Amino acid sequence: MALKAALLDVDGTLLDSNDAHARSWVEVFAEFGHRATFEQVRELIGKGGDKLLPEVTGFAKESPEGEAMSERRSALFKEKYLPALGPFPGARALLEKMRSAGLDLVVATSASPDEVDGLLRAAGVRDLIDEKASAGDAARSKPDPDIVRAALAKAGCGPEEAVMLGDTPYDVEAASRAGVVVVALRCGGWGDGALRGAAAVYDGPADLLAKYEDSPFARRVV
Repeated sequence: MALKAALLDVDGTLLDSNDAHARSWVEVFAEFGHRATFEQVRELIGKGGDKLLPEVTGFAKESPEGEAMSERRSALFKEKYLPALGPFPGARALLEKMRSAGLDLVVATSASPDEVDGLLRAAGVRDLIDEKASAGDAARSKPDPDIVRAALAKAGCGPEEAVMLGDTPYDVEAASRAGVVVVALRCGGWGDGALRGAAAVYDGPADLLAKYEDSPFARRVV
């Protein structure tokens, strides 16, 4: 089946932000009296707040406590961490290659809708994106497949006509459950064992770009 769209995670895939997300959560948990280590939270980055919050604190995201922590974390991340973040080497060039190959670029992220544009600007790729699917478009975040399915709907294509690019085990599981081939990058902090199930694994955007013609993204494009 010809390829029509690239579904793109952002954090840890295009933008070097996974550690920053973990640190912002740890700070907020401490403010609210919850004990959590960086290592504990870091391994959950890639899931949305609907899963991370109850796993760490026991509070649902929709609870008053969960909503307060979510709002505080978002504000802290945008004020303290986001301004210092930058893209992984080759991120923009990779997306330019995908566009020149005729692919539609659709974001598929567990990030909240009010954070997505800032993340894309920090990654230097906002102007290259055709559509965005985020936490606001899905009932459940990764590793559930809802966000990937929402991205497919925005791309107007079937799962066999897209390839997902991500960096976490949760991206791999979400895409696989949606029937989408997934390519994984190690730059988000996970090794090949954790990324098992991906059709191919590369060090980062620059590595994928260098090997693009032999990658799953090089299928014939319509």
